[in-house]
Order: sequence, then C-alpha cells, then structure tokens
Amino acid sequence: MTVEEKVLSFPLKQAPLVKISDPLLKNNRLSLYIKREDLIHPYIFGNKWYKLKYNLIEAEKQNKKTLLTFGGAYSNHIFAVAAAGSIFGFKTIGIIRGEEHLPFNPVLNFAKKRNMLINYVSRTDYRKRADEDFISKLHKVYGNFYLLPEGGTNEFAVKGCAEIPSTIDINYEYICTACGTGGTIAGLIAGALPGTKVLGFPVLKGANFLKQKTAELLSRSQSSPSGNYEMFMDYHFGGYAKSNNTLLSFIRDFNKKNNFMADSIYFGKMLFGIYDLIRKGYFIKNKTIIAINSAPVENVVLSV
Repeated sequence: MTVEEKVLSFPLKQAPLVKISDPLLKNNRLSLYIKREDLIHPYIFGNKWYKLKYNLIEAEKQNKKTLLTFGGAYSNHIFAVAAAGSIFGFKTIGIIRGEEHLPFNPVLNFAKKRNMLINYVSRTDYRKRADEDFISKLHKVYGNFYLLPEGGTNEFAVKGCAEIPSTIDINYEYICTACGTGGTIAGLIAGALPGTKVLGFPVLKGANFLKQKTAELLSRSQSSPSGNYEMFMDYHFGGYAKSNNTLLSFIRDFNKKNNFMADSIYFGKMLFGIYDLIRKGYFIKNKTIIAINSAPVENVVLSV
C-alpha cells in the first residue's frame, strides 16, 4: 500500500460542532460554534492533519524517505510530524530552537518515542531556517530529506486546509482561526464557501508580515482569494505563548461555563478576539460564526 493510499484512506473521526450558549451571543442575535478539529485523531489532530496530508503524498512522489522540520520545544507541529512519520513509514528529524533541556518535556518525549531524531540549534541559526545555504548544510548532514517548513506551512498545507470549510454541515457566514505561520488561514481563504468571511487572529506580535505571506501562499498554491477575509492584529497579548491576567481570566471563565479546555496560546486568544468584536458590533446580527479549534499539544500529550 502506498503512502498516498494510506493517507487518502486514513481513518479520522468527524470534528463535531459544539454550540456555545452565552448571554452576549443571545443579546447580539449571533450563533457561535466551535469546530472540534482536535478530536479527529489523537496525535495528528486539527490543522496539523490537513497541513501534513498532501505533504506526505508529495514526499512519496519525490521518493523521500525522511521528513525534516523545525519547531520549538513545545511545538505541536513537531509532535504531529513525529506521529505521522511513525504511522506512514518515514524517518523524521526535528530541528529544535534553543538549548537542550533534560529530561525531555512531554512533546519531545513523545517525539523521541516515535524515533524522531532531535537536534538543537541556537536561536541565531534557527532564524536561518529558510535560507538556502543553511538548508544545504542540513542536507550535507542528514542526506536527502523532504523539507517541511516550520508549522508545516507551504502550498501543500494550503491545499489540505482548503478542505476544512466543506466539512462543516451547517450554514454559516464567518469562519475564524488563530494564525501562526499562515497556512491554515490561507487554506480557509482558498476553500471558503460563497457568502462566508474568513477571520484570522495572529498570535504573534508584529505579525503584519502574515498578510503578505498569506497572499504568497495563495499564489503558490494557485488559489484565487475572494478578498473576503480579514486579520485582527490586536489579540496577541504580547506575542507567542505570552498572556496576561485579562486573557487568563477570560479563558478560565469561558472554560468553566462551557466545560471546555481553551488554551492561552492559540484558541483562547482567538476566542477573546471574537468576543471583543461581538461587543464592538463587528458581526452582522442573525449570523453564524464558526471557530476552528486545533488542540494545543499540552492538552494531548499528558495521556500518551
């Protein structure tokens, strides 16, 4: 059985839609649903599956036996690539930003158990991860690998994430995602259904580059954006993995009311942004909002 056959027949659970009840939503005559992409697979969850799907097929087409990628020590991308490698028969290499810390945290421990070769590089070298000279040096060390960019974001990731809108079986007008490397929002824009608007909430400080990167990804994937999308740059709370008491208090309150596990890195920031936009009257009344949840690793690895 080829990798492509395995990928296209890979058993995934349906991502359920969870309706949120809240006086704010009722008063503004809005419906909010969370699409639980975190539940489609225990290890290759959420947008990570969609990003990896066509990259795995492309790696086989190029006759590559090894996947090399980049991430931080708590990267859910590293976690998912390690899992995908063990499932689909690829060797995997993780280039990790920063210094080694022992014992391994749960993410790297999981990756190591799935036989990922882990190598640490300085933060200075990590910033060179897209440079041709740096990649050439990695090829000299590790051989003929298939390169997966940080976060898995490339034109093949866009192709996969473009499938997400069509998996939603209710009518909706807005679809929202947190943004890191831009692959998911580019895919949502590429696959957006008529009459819907895609909203992105970058979790990085100074993420204005994402607008240009999203346009480049759409161009490389030969997708024509409808123009019906928008990014909101004011909900990063200081940058990646940073937060404050305002955000944390909001997340605790939301989780308690809804029996949920929103995180403070991605989904919680987007959720805060959605609620803030509701208060500001951004959304048209009597419309439906879909919020995509791709689980943070820390909610998953504790049980593996």
